[in-house]
Amino acid sequence: MKLDRLLAITMALLNKKRIGAAELAERFEVSLRTVYRDMEAINAAGIPIASFAGLDGGYEIMEGYRLERQSLSLDDFSSIYNALRGMQSVSNDQDIAGLLDRIGSLIPAGKAEEGGTLNMDLQWLSKPADKEKIRLLHGSIKESRLVAFDYMDYYGQETGRRIEPMGIYLKGNAWYVWGYCLTRLDVRVFRLSRINRLERLQEGFSRRPLVLEDSPVKWPQEHEPRIEATLHFNQSMKTKVRDEFEPEQITALEDGTIKVIARFYSEEAALRRALGYGKDAVIVEPKKLVDAMKAHLADLARLYQQ
Repeated sequence: MKLDRLLAITMALLNKKRIGAAELAERFEVSLRTVYRDMEAINAAGIPIASFAGLDGGYEIMEGYRLERQSLSLDDFSSIYNALRGMQSVSNDQDIAGLLDRIGSLIPAGKAEEGGTLNMDLQWLSKPADKEKIRLLHGSIKESRLVAFDYMDYYGQETGRRIEPMGIYLKGNAWYVWGYCLTRLDVRVFRLSRINRLERLQEGFSRRPLVLEDSPVKWPQEHEPRIEATLHFNQSMKTKVRDEFEPEQITALEDGTIKVIARFYSEEAALRRALGYGKDAVIVEPKKLVDAMKAHLADLARLYQQ
């Protein structure tokens, strides 16, 4: 169809600086006369086409048009482009790859790289198993297909689930899928690392008018941490402390010790975090947390004495 060909020619011109009439005629299997008429039609539709004679001649969209007719700025497009490139690093989704090409075609040559001062590479946040789950879930969401899996809760108990997947997102350093759970008959959020034996079902579904905020699950991060603790780190942990805590939480003491005031969502979270630093950090306040750490270490010592 002529309309399809005109659109394809326009996209080709957006993706390439200049294309000769003979190349277009061969690509679309039409005569040179048809190419000339198509160029006139595209130009009449408001897309300014410039023609050039000679060995390097051909057709191109006039310089500057690519962004002049857009409501977004060049910086906006560059930011979108780089964000999508970050998503592509974990999903390997062909739709995103195609979208990258289309958005890239709207940015003048060389400008995408100039706008790349803020980039995202999410690949290091995703294990190979997570990437495969993201790929399968993303496809299921697009096709409105049910998925089934076994889900492990915080205490290690597994239950079978069937859900209508509605979205995937990154929170902190973990990936989650949310959707309507046909097992619990409500909106639920699932951490990908706790999903086992994920499969896409043949059964489809009609998307419900729901958003993530409809989920009854309340993230601990949405509430103020309940426990404040003071930790002392030795000098060897200086870089790690700066990586993990805010400047206002850190105080350098005269003896070289690094004092950190941190807040945790639970006593267990505080103990786990402190234990992760090994002998390079100690909890000094509050006393209740210090006593809990001593009891925990005593239990560990008994385990290793067996």
